[in-house]
Amino acid sequence: MSIVYVGIDIGTSACRTCAVDTGTNRVASSRVELPQAKRATGGGVEQDPGVWWQALQDALEALSDRLGGRRIARIAVDGTSATLLLCSPDGTPLTPGLMYNDSRAVEAAGLVARYAPPDSAARGAASSLAKCLHLRDSVAGQPWLALHQADWLTGQLTGEFGCSDENNALKLGYDVERRGWPDWLGKLQLAPPQLPRVVAPGTVIGTLRASLAQRWGCSETVEIVAGTTDSTAGFIAAGACSTGMAVTALGSTLVLKVLSERPVFAAEYGIYSHRLGERWLVGGASNTGGAVLQQLFSACDIKRFTRLLQPATPTGLDYYPLPAAGERFPVQDPGLAPRLQPRPASDARFFQGILESLAVIEQRGYRLLAELGAPYPSQVLTVGGGAANPGWQQIRAARLQVPVSRAAHQEAAYGAALLALRGETVFPHP
Repeated sequence: MSIVYVGIDIGTSACRTCAVDTGTNRVASSRVELPQAKRATGGGVEQDPGVWWQALQDALEALSDRLGGRRIARIAVDGTSATLLLCSPDGTPLTPGLMYNDSRAVEAAGLVARYAPPDSAARGAASSLAKCLHLRDSVAGQPWLALHQADWLTGQLTGEFGCSDENNALKLGYDVERRGWPDWLGKLQLAPPQLPRVVAPGTVIGTLRASLAQRWGCSETVEIVAGTTDSTAGFIAAGACSTGMAVTALGSTLVLKVLSERPVFAAEYGIYSHRLGERWLVGGASNTGGAVLQQLFSACDIKRFTRLLQPATPTGLDYYPLPAAGERFPVQDPGLAPRLQPRPASDARFFQGILESLAVIEQRGYRLLAELGAPYPSQVLTVGGGAANPGWQQIRAARLQVPVSRAAHQEAAYGAALLALRGETVFPHP
């Protein structure tokens, strides 16, 4: 009987699963929709953790029906970065899950800023640490544990709670360079057992609960490994495995990531580094991207103007297309206004000028990462909606002066499956 390795991605709109064989070939997949997160006052965005667990169970049940008798060997879970809840030591949720984009912990973020190092990824109201401090008053008088979305779901699979991975723990204040919780967290009255034990992504941390194994027709020897964040799983899926390889996500925003031999942290630009074995995933995100195109053009116009692109004939137009004022990477200016003038008479030329300007911003972003210590890309793989635009790919390749191609795989669930397959060696040191 052949074996498969399963990745589970808990995204913002759905739970997705993917099973791969030992040759990394996709064998089966499933998808279960998630309800929209609840909006709360003051920038709150939250969800009932039970919703995640039900979706995961339904998705795994659907996947198991499609495996054709293949045996699951290992499972890995990725979740949205900085989505956090407080639970009891046995995993019972004590609070809602505060989603990655919940920004109400402003007061807690101010407290973190008093003690956290200047370049810590734990700074900011949307960080895991700020959310943890924001929630703890609501559970005063009872034992509690801070866990991320992927941590808690992994615990549901094993029946044991209290473990996290180095990628998720980064925004909770974990020191990924020294591989430990820093002393300054004590000044915030945080210490074990409130903080999880942290291991490298892909580390085997337990086995599937017997009741679940029986339900899904699995062996009780199915191993559960420490997971990762959704964006890191997406990078793994793209196949960038050599130092200097980069992945550009052309979605509603422009996100750049490059595999580096050394970490880079620069909070003023929103740059931080995830540890991947002995190497580092260095990244930054611009507010530019596809959201601007959707503001300016209809879906039909985007398709029509894409066919009219002339990559070999640059327009010479110079824009800084932002959906609203404010930018932090590769320019640090919260008041930076969108620049979309002069607008030519031809809408097709205007469209091409915006794509060219986005390519310039992408190049500036990678140059900034290189100036701060990361390698300039040797190759760029592309994911996201814009990856399907061949004309834009030519424009970007000419600007970046490196090979640019569309990633063969883009789904985070596929990256989580590769993590399950390869474990801690998913990014072996060269």
